[in-house]
Parts: sequence; C-alpha cells; structure tokens
Amino acid sequence: MTQSELKEFLDEKVELYNKPKFIESDPIQIPHLYSAKEDIEIAGFLASTIAWGNRKMIINNAKKMMDFMGNSPYDFVMSHSDSQLEPLENFVHRTFNGTDFATFIKSLQHIYTNHNGLEAVFVKHQQEDSMQNAISEFKKLFFEIEHLPRTQKHVSDPLKNSASKRINMWLRWNCRKDNQGVDFGIWKTISPAQLSCPLDVHSGNVARKLGLLTRKQNDAKALAELDANLRILDKDDPVKYDFALFGLGIFEAF
Repeated sequence: MTQSELKEFLDEKVELYNKPKFIESDPIQIPHLYSAKEDIEIAGFLASTIAWGNRKMIINNAKKMMDFMGNSPYDFVMSHSDSQLEPLENFVHRTFNGTDFATFIKSLQHIYTNHNGLEAVFVKHQQEDSMQNAISEFKKLFFEIEHLPRTQKHVSDPLKNSASKRINMWLRWNCRKDNQGVDFGIWKTISPAQLSCPLDVHSGNVARKLGLLTRKQNDAKALAELDANLRILDKDDPVKYDFALFGLGIFEAF
C-alpha cells in the first residue's frame, strides 16, 4: 500500500467511526452526560483513568463514580466535605480503589484552587509538537498533596517511557473538535496538532500491520514513532486516526 493509498484507507475509516454512534460503546459517553466545561473535563479525566479492561465494566464503574459525586463532578470536587468522601471507600475498579478515588478528588480540588484548573496546567507546559512533557509535569502537580505511593501508578509519566494511553485519550476528548459531536474541543488553547494517539494493544497491533509502527513494545518510544508517521498523513489532526486504528482493531478484528 502506497502512502497515498494508506491515507485514503485510514481517512475512510475515520469517517466511518468518528460518528455519534461511537459514543454508545465508549467511555467518552461519561463526559457526554454534562454540558459545563469543568464537569466534562473532570468526568472525562476520571472515566479515562479507569479505562482499562472490559469496556462495559469501565462504563458502569465510571457511572458509579459520577453517582458518588451526586452527578455534579465540579461542584463535588470543589465543595466536598471529609464525610462525603467516606462512601468513596466502597469504590473499586481493578487496582483503582476508594482511597485512590478520594485522593483524586482532593488533588483535582488542589489543581483548580492553586493552579487555575486542568487546562491551565497543560497549557503552561505544552510543547510545539507534543503534550508528553506536559503530562509529566501534570503528574508532579497532581501529587503535590499528601497521598499514598500506590496511587501514583494511576497517572502515567511518558518521560518514564509510558505510552500514557489513557491521558492521551482524554486530551483527544478535550482538545480535538471533530464537528461530529464525539470529541468536545473544550480546550481552545491546545492544538490537535500537538496530540498523540492513545496507544494500546489494539491500536498498536493495527499500526504494525499497516507499517505505521515497527517497535514491538507499546511504550513512549513506540508512541513517538507512531506520532511521526501519523503526522505525515495529517499534520494538523494526526490523532483523528485513533478512530481508524481503534475501529479496525476492535470492530473489524483487522
């Protein structure tokens, strides 16, 4: 397949999967429950944090997280009492437990109170062609508050060779305006050109079959390779190809 043929093939798959119907079976449906910017970004962050494993279980548990917060994420983050955090102890999704959940709530409050909110943190540390440094700096700020060491594993660090799949997915949701009603585009200060594809087993396998990726591990080095190749296909919106790679892997068993 020539480069132009590959681009045509993947563009067709983006058009096929970047549609409102995609929301029905994806964790992005959780932030779609809300209309206010802060509610969307908090709901999205929490849903993406637990986005590994069975997709149905991810969505069900993310809905439970919203229920614990009275379905008002930003209000709960900013005005919760210690007693309101106690019920969170009953939450569990794989290795993410109630203690982690409560720490995340406190840390989000810390970021909105002391660092002007989530978008401001990422804007401050963005680079011209990558958000990976910004993700690493975000993790540092996120754990400025008192926390158990175990909770740190739930926020990845690309500078420690993680592909940071879940945060890159969340950044796609926030920064990319797709005009199809899927991605939100609520963060206007970060260009989609700076985003990275959420790299996991499925997208990685498809990318290798298409010659977009040669590295065998799904790590930060693989992500850099995939990013470079996707930017050749579309320098302004490379992360749109997440829909194609994901759709080919999950829905078509490519």
